[in-house]
Amino acid sequence: MSLYQDVIIAGFGGQGVMLIGNLLAYAGMEAGLEVTYIPVYGPEMRGGTANCTVVISSEDIGSPIIQRPKSLIVMNQPSMDKFQPRMQDGGVQIINSSLVDASLAEARVKTFAVPANEIADKLGNTRMANMVALGGYVQATGAVPLDVVKKSLTSVISSHYSHLIPKNADALQAGADHVAALMK
Repeated sequence: MSLYQDVIIAGFGGQGVMLIGNLLAYAGMEAGLEVTYIPVYGPEMRGGTANCTVVISSEDIGSPIIQRPKSLIVMNQPSMDKFQPRMQDGGVQIINSSLVDASLAEARVKTFAVPANEIADKLGNTRMANMVALGGYVQATGAVPLDVVKKSLTSVISSHYSHLIPKNADALQAGADHVAALMK
């Protein structure tokens, strides 16, 4: 059975959008899959909307460009406004319901509202909201196994910050647990 999953990850600059895109790409490689990762830099680094695209496939990837994404992780309202209309019908989106109005989710896509900021706060660091959202995405899509994503943290978090890896793994798990509860 072939696997194909693509995602646009978007939010404000500083929310760790590029980090979780990079982590997802490393996890895909660790799982033995073909991967593309395209970060979009520019004025986004100053607080505007930042985004990246990740494609994970068991077969060769024809193009890393995603016009109509199968999935979306949105960390803020402007990102939802920009990318949700482009989604494929039946696609999966993870929204950070701490900052995004879940009532604006279109019925044509499967939406999982994850209060990522609140969950990260309970874990002790709001800055891990990105990891909570990624954990939710992995649970909702099955793109890669969650344990592979956790193991891949060492590839994207510098050794200087290695003490944060267990907390980030906890945040991934918390996001996955939240979405698993929503799927019941």
